Amino acid sequence: MVQTLTPPTTDSVMEIMQKMGHENLVFCQDKHSGLRAIIGIHSTVLGPALGGTRMWNYASSTEAVTDALRLSRGMSYKNSIAGLNLGGGKAVIIGDARTQKNEALLRRFGKFVESLNGKYITAEDVGMTTVDMSYIAMETKHVTGLDENLGGSGDPSPFTALGTYMGMKAAAKKLYGSDSLEGKKVSIQGAGHVGEYIIEHLSKEGAKIYVTDVYEDRLIDIAKKYKVEIVGLEEIYDLNVDIYSPCALGATVNDETLSRLKCQIIAGCANNQLKDETIHGNACLERGIIYVPDFLINSGGVINVYSEFASLPREWVVQKTERLYDMCLEVITTSVSESKNAQDVAIQIAQERIDAIANIKTRR
Repeated sequence: MVQTLTPPTTDSVMEIMQKMGHENLVFCQDKHSGLRAIIGIHSTVLGPALGGTRMWNYASSTEAVTDALRLSRGMSYKNSIAGLNLGGGKAVIIGDARTQKNEALLRRFGKFVESLNGKYITAEDVGMTTVDMSYIAMETKHVTGLDENLGGSGDPSPFTALGTYMGMKAAAKKLYGSDSLEGKKVSIQGAGHVGEYIIEHLSKEGAKIYVTDVYEDRLIDIAKKYKVEIVGLEEIYDLNVDIYSPCALGATVNDETLSRLKCQIIAGCANNQLKDETIHGNACLERGIIYVPDFLINSGGVINVYSEFASLPREWVVQKTERLYDMCLEVITTSVSESKNAQDVAIQIAQERIDAIANIKTRR
């Protein structure tokens, strides 16, 4: 059955692009493979726009466009604050990754990436694997996150998880005076690749872990490997925990959930966790919740794929990802001391670097 998609209007898309500062938005479709994809390029000031490809069964094309725009903007800030010489981009493929993904679709998507002549470099994201990247790489050289057997940097998930874990510990240090997570109660929303690695880190440190996921088979698998308590999709918001860790899709920190959350820290690997950066970033601050900005805490993955792009060793990746602890602590400390939305603090740091490089290029 073909899904009916509600198209966004050209005027509304252009207005959003102008407001958010995007350079390009590319719509891709191929009737033979069934591919329907959107590539958002937010900025190429610092370098080519690098960001993963996500495959998700969006309810409408408007929802897919919104995700591509928000995610690509987040990648600009993520790459900037991580000190990488990369701009920000992101791609979304509309469809069910478990049933609709195949070689033909991925290779056709690779051709679209190739047509951008290096302005956008893709990588792995939700619903995608290193195997999928190898199919895309058959049609374009502008892809990272390839399997290590193919000379790539491999799955970025362990490093996304490591950075998230470092961010959790930094928040704990600020709030409790110690970064130990032993005995701390942590709720993990989303037990995918990254979520599982986070659970592994927390398990080794002796945290009390609650976990939920839309896929029951994932939960069964996680419960066999780790000492966790499985909870319902809605129950996750009502738990009395120290840390809420959103590790699935975005916008789970919103008006409804904030009235239910009982945590002191929000620190997860999901992108765009705040439904509205200003409203809900300020709401966290007002409620005394330490929010660790998403594009900062989850930047370990892009640090890993950048190492492939720049031919840097694995040791560099580990060290740079572990140093996210210091950056997270700096942002959190500034947020608390200046009573300023943590997301705004992180965006300002990222934007200042982008503006500085843009000014240098303008004067040449």
